[in-house]
Parts: sequence; structure tokens; C-alpha cells
Amino acid sequence: QVHLVESGGGLVQAGGSLRLSCAASGSILSTYVMGWLRQAPGKQREVVAHISSGSTWYADAVKGRFTISRDNAKNTVYLQMSSLKPEDTAVYYCRATSGPSFYWGQGTQVTVSS
Repeated sequence: QVHLVESGGGLVQAGGSLRLSCAASGSILSTYVMGWLRQAPGKQREVVAHISSGSTWYADAVKGRFTISRDNAKNTVYLQMSSLKPEDTAVYYCRATSGPSFYWGQGTQVTVSS
């Protein structure tokens, strides 16, 4: 069982930066594929980035602006977001995946004003 808690969301102006954190308890994150997803109002949830041992992946919409990383000692995954745009406004969720099992955090709101 994995319990995930996101933090770091908030209101920022376009062009600004935020760093989201996803802290885990109950299991060791290094054994999971960790992902950040987001859901904007009226839209489907979409994968933003994910990280596994030694590799990362980014959606085209965020490539070059967002960076996913993990600190195994702190059992925490981060999403550094830069050059934010109004279209990045969404609830951001952390997800841990291992085989058929996956776990979600409660989400954190990111709002980018123009």
C-alpha cells in the first residue's frame, strides 16, 4: 500500500515557476514508476511526465519546461514547472505504478494567470 501526498500548487503568473512535491509513505518509491498527471476543467486527465529507474518521459506540451525528478532518500518525487502558461492550469496528481497496481494522491491545484 502506498499513500501519496502532493503539495506545492498555487497561483502563479504566466512565465512563472512552481515545484510540486509528492511524498510517499507505506512503500519505497524507487520501486515504482512515478508519474504526474493533470486534469483541467472539462478535460480528461492526461499524463504530464513519468520517471522510472533511469528514464523520464514528458508530454509534448510540457517538454523543455517541466522536469520530473525523484529523491529516493526522501521518498519524494518532484515536478519542477517553469515558463508556466495559462493552459497549464489544472489539478495535478501524483501516481505510483507497479505492475497492475497503482495509487493516486489527492491532487494539488495549479492556476496560471495571464
